[in-house]
Amino acid sequence: MDSSMIADRHKLRRKVTFWRVAAVLLLVALGFAAYRFLVGDIATVRPHVAHVTISGLITDDDELLERLKKIEKSDAVKAVVVSISSPGGTTYGGERVFKAIRAIAAKKPVVSDVRTLAASAGYMIATAGDMIIAGDSSITGSIGVIFQYPQVKPLLDKIGVSMEEIKSSPLKAEPSPFHPASEEAKAMINNMITDSYGWFVDLVAERRKLPREDVQKLADGTIFTGRQALKVKLIDQIGGDDEIRAYLETRKVSKGLPMIDWDKKSSTPFLLADSASQILTLLGYDDLAKARDLGGILPQKLLLDGLLSVWQVGNDR
Repeated sequence: MDSSMIADRHKLRRKVTFWRVAAVLLLVALGFAAYRFLVGDIATVRPHVAHVTISGLITDDDELLERLKKIEKSDAVKAVVVSISSPGGTTYGGERVFKAIRAIAAKKPVVSDVRTLAASAGYMIATAGDMIIAGDSSITGSIGVIFQYPQVKPLLDKIGVSMEEIKSSPLKAEPSPFHPASEEAKAMINNMITDSYGWFVDLVAERRKLPREDVQKLADGTIFTGRQALKVKLIDQIGGDDEIRAYLETRKVSKGLPMIDWDKKSSTPFLLADSASQILTLLGYDDLAKARDLGGILPQKLLLDGLLSVWQVGNDR
């Protein structure tokens, strides 16, 4: 057998070995994924404290509402901790989540855990809990309603483009980005904002058991740190996990109960990637395994939430 045939055999053997190893890793990853999926479902059957994370922009989220409804109906859930990290979102989206959490609170204790930021609709959701706990430097408040629309007419004028319209009445499709709003249109939007704002103020006054006039003084869009919010009674306590557990114990929820995440399950590709990365870690390939953590892929500035992204100073200045 000449040297070229020997080299070809070695090359073929390496290829076969590579694909065998790849196939084994894939099977193990699938096994890990199936195990985590099944164990996660089984875990929610035993008595526990449910943990839900609400982060990012708050919208009309059917998936989240369905999850909250399942928590409400689950006899295994003895209490709920809602961790909030959100700058706010739509008033209607916040309203629906607020009502879903209040439905849970009618049956079992609910603690609102204010993390980095729970402002505007984020704070609205926090008031749904029986107890609001925040960090010293958490950001909260911003009670108010805003309506924004773009105005592109100056740009269209510069490039020589105009928009013509025929409509059934002057207030139809107002305000428009193609011409300045009329006084009537401004009054219409202002009435809508005032009504939503009044609803928000009444909600905070009711939930925080504060006189409406006191809430109105706070409801000028001001944001507060956790310590400031405690002084004006927008939250109940400064603290974290220990304080949450201590409060739940006063509601006859044992500290021994496990806290289980009811957060949205990862999609299959990410679940498989996570399982595969755990295998890589076990095999000693830590650098490759970092791919399962978004922190290893995205710049840190993209992972900061809320107002912190405003305070981040770039390194390239």
